[in-house]
Amino acid sequence: MVQNNKSPFLYYNTAHVEPLLLSSYYAPRGRFRMYQLGTMISQRYLNPNDLLIGIIGGEGSGKSTLIKGLFPGLELTNDDEGVNIKSAPIYDFQPENYFAPHTFHLDIRYELAFHQPFEIIDAINLAIENGRRVVLEHFDLIYNQLGYNAQIIFAIGEELVIARPSVFGPFPAEIKHHCDKTAPFRLMAHSAEDIASHILLEDYHYKRQVLHSDVKHGFVIKFPEKPEINILELEAKIKEIIDKDWPIEFAGTNKITIGEWNIFCTGPRTHVKHTGLIKEFKLWPEYIYDPIWKEFMLIGMVGPDRQGIKGIHYFADNE
Repeated sequence: MVQNNKSPFLYYNTAHVEPLLLSSYYAPRGRFRMYQLGTMISQRYLNPNDLLIGIIGGEGSGKSTLIKGLFPGLELTNDDEGVNIKSAPIYDFQPENYFAPHTFHLDIRYELAFHQPFEIIDAINLAIENGRRVVLEHFDLIYNQLGYNAQIIFAIGEELVIARPSVFGPFPAEIKHHCDKTAPFRLMAHSAEDIASHILLEDYHYKRQVLHSDVKHGFVIKFPEKPEINILELEAKIKEIIDKDWPIEFAGTNKITIGEWNIFCTGPRTHVKHTGLIKEFKLWPEYIYDPIWKEFMLIGMVGPDRQGIKGIHYFADNE
C-alpha cells in the first residue's frame, strides 16, 4: 500500500464517481475478433485517468490478445510461449526521465517467479504515483499484497466482464471465480466448433466463414441457404471424433492439430487439451432461420442440458 496520506490517484481521477458496475460481452474465439472487441471497449470504457488496470483470466483465455486490442503498440513483458523474457521496463522507471514510458505491462504470475511481491508492489506504486498507467495481467495474484483495487478490471471466461470496482467490490477473487466456472464451456465450444467445421468441409464441402457467432455454452455456424445436411448424421460424426479422445495441440500461428487433422484456427490456444473433454455435445435438431440477416444457423451446444434452445441465452431461469 502507498505509505502516505495522499491517494496515488487523487490528482489524476477527479471524476471518480462511476455508475458502471458490470458489463459483459461474449468472449470471442479468435485473435481478430478479440482485437476488434478490445478496440471497441477501450473507446467505451477506458478513461485517460485510469492508471491501474487489472486483467484476469486463465491460461489461453486470450488475455494478451485483449491487451493488444486495448493498448495497440504496448510491449508485453511475457507471452504464452515464454519467448519475451527480458526484464520489465517498469523496474527501471525513473520519474525524472522525461522519455520514460507512460504505460507499463506486468504479467504477475510470471514476475512472481523472479521477484518478491514487495519489489513488484514498489514498482507499481512508484509508476502510479508519477501518473503512469500500469496494466497488470493476473491481477488477482497481487491484489491482497497491493492493498487496493484496480480502477477497471477486464476478466475473460466464457464472456468478457468489465468492472469498475469501488471499495465495496467486486473484488478480483470473486471475479476470477466466476471466470473459472464459465471458461471450460468456451474451450469446449471452440473445439467442438472446429471439429464440426472440418467435417463440414471434408464430408460436405461447406467452407465456413472466418467470422462467426457465439451463444452461451455453444457456437453458431451460418449458411446463406438451408443446407441439405442431415443434422443427426452430422452430430454422430462429431461425437465419434469426441469419443476418440484425440489430442488438440497448438501447431503455430493460426494452426492446430486435432488428432491427424491440421486445421486453420485464429484462436489456436483457446481449446481443450483433447476431444474427450468436450462434455455433453449436441446439435439443435433443426436449422434456425434469422429473418433479419436471411441466414440459416446450425447451433452446437456443450455442457448440461439447458431446456433446449431457450437455455443458451443469458437470462435463462435454470441457472
